[in-house]
Amino acid sequence: MNTTTELINLITLKKIGENLFEGRSSYMGSPNVFGGQVVSQALYAAYQTVPEDRFCHSLHSYFILPGNLEIPIEYEVTILRDGGSFTTRSVTAKQEGKAIFMMACSFQIEQDGYEHQIDMPIVKSPEELVSWTDILEQFGTLLPKAIHNFIAAERPLEFKPTVIQNPFEKVDYEPISNTWIKFNEADMDLSIPTIQQLLAYCSDYNVLATSLLPHASKAHFGNTQVASLDHSIWFHRNTDLKDWILINVESPSASNTRGFNKGSIFNRSGKLICSITQEGLMRPKQA
Repeated sequence: MNTTTELINLITLKKIGENLFEGRSSYMGSPNVFGGQVVSQALYAAYQTVPEDRFCHSLHSYFILPGNLEIPIEYEVTILRDGGSFTTRSVTAKQEGKAIFMMACSFQIEQDGYEHQIDMPIVKSPEELVSWTDILEQFGTLLPKAIHNFIAAERPLEFKPTVIQNPFEKVDYEPISNTWIKFNEADMDLSIPTIQQLLAYCSDYNVLATSLLPHASKAHFGNTQVASLDHSIWFHRNTDLKDWILINVESPSASNTRGFNKGSIFNRSGKLICSITQEGLMRPKQA
């Protein structure tokens, strides 16, 4: 899978019952189902049960068990409330009868009100940076196997980090990361629900890794067990996805084998599209 059209097809679920949907999975560099895929598919399922004039403004989710790539995922939507302005749903994802993921999400009609936002950080433009593909082509044979295999996986996205950490340098970094992301072949006009589902998909990239940066002199994906525990998104403004978007992430804290991260996603013009938070497991592996 390497195009936006293929990704949209993956997110689009099959209806198999009343408020019940089924989805498949795609390999994204991990032996387990990619968390962003489950969040985006759950959001798709919820959207099938809400009025067309309401759009998601927030979702809060928990990853309960690792997902099996080979087994279909069932998404069951529970209708919690339909109010005058807000609509609330919960979604449970299951494999072989066991819950692997749960999400609560809220939808709102469009309304006028006060507006403000933080400024986008000042970083290099995408044109000044190298992509994951460029790194693979230039240094592929020199990269540690785990990093090489992760970067080499086919994806419907292109990534350009503003800072590239050298995995062979045993130094610690500030707990901040900025990465430009662009959806491949996304030159079509998309609906707001589809844009939000694509943002949900990409919002799980480059987040938990930020928690490892202050410990990079000794911790890496090879000797650390990492897994997303929860994930939340607040959708602020609509945008198109034809151009690069910037994911700015900082990790304020790590403790008790958990790393906490918060992020902001901007479009190229500096508009704050959405905010995200994620806490993840980052447990040193026993030798």
